[in-house]
Amino acid sequence: MNWITNYVRPRINSIFSRRETPDNLWTKCNECGTMLFHRELADNLNVCTNCGHHMHISPRARFKALFDGGIFTEVKVPAPTPDPLHFKDQKRYPDRMKAAQKQTGEHEAMLVVTGEIGRTPIVACAQDFSFMGGSMGMYVGNAIIAAAEEAVKLKRPLVLFSAAGGARMQEGILSLMQMPRTTVAVQMLKEAGLPYIVVLTHPTTGGVTASYAMLGDVQIAEPNALICFAGPRVIEQTIREKLPEGFQRAEYLLDHGMLDRVTKRTEMRDELITITRMLMGLPPAVRGDLPAPEELEVAEAAAAVQAAADLPADTPEKK
Repeated sequence: MNWITNYVRPRINSIFSRRETPDNLWTKCNECGTMLFHRELADNLNVCTNCGHHMHISPRARFKALFDGGIFTEVKVPAPTPDPLHFKDQKRYPDRMKAAQKQTGEHEAMLVVTGEIGRTPIVACAQDFSFMGGSMGMYVGNAIIAAAEEAVKLKRPLVLFSAAGGARMQEGILSLMQMPRTTVAVQMLKEAGLPYIVVLTHPTTGGVTASYAMLGDVQIAEPNALICFAGPRVIEQTIREKLPEGFQRAEYLLDHGMLDRVTKRTEMRDELITITRMLMGLPPAVRGDLPAPEELEVAEAAAAVQAAADLPADTPEKK
């Protein structure tokens, strides 16, 4: 009995026992309800493979897919005064910041980098909606100014990916002051003759929409992105009327002249390469390199050149 109890039964239980699986292997699409395997979803840039719904994506994951070889260099952003108003609601502002930093692994709500897309050098910055709703505070204002200054110094176009719920209430009037500051930064690019391209992602609202997010030379949006100042629910409650279907969505704004393009995230890289090179007056991008010639082909070509050089000057081949 000891052999059965101590060996056979535990062995059977281990074979048929329920195995623990990680919780993050599958993601449910909010639009169609399809369960998506995490690797398949990541390879498709967090776009549902069934219905094409664009889910949130972190700035680092976006930049890894955007830049050549996934290589980019971060630009240092001046740190503002922490908690200038000593704001406290249900939590202290510094506690909220620490929680957001731990959740996202980022220092703040915007990341500024430099790199190349299709061999075209650019400066890019992206907001992280996971970090306190991508809210615009003093750091975000400093980040856009730093990105504009870097673009002017390197004479590169600036590409900005917006995703925000508006200004950060914990910084009060100081966050609203970032609207004119970022407008001045955009003007720096225009005076330097450098393109400023904005990609509006879901959602882009509030003071962000009312400032730098709608000042681009070219305005591109991801499909079905909510782009507005006040949300549709607030507008309906104010005017007491039913809004049109798809109001304030990317496709609606495109039809009414507020946007230039609505482009899928999986096609955004090629779109940006084409637009930046066109605005910078560069030739079309090289789509691929020819393979290096084999050693035998190189030797044969060198021998042919040498043979032609050794011919007399009056031969037809030499002429």
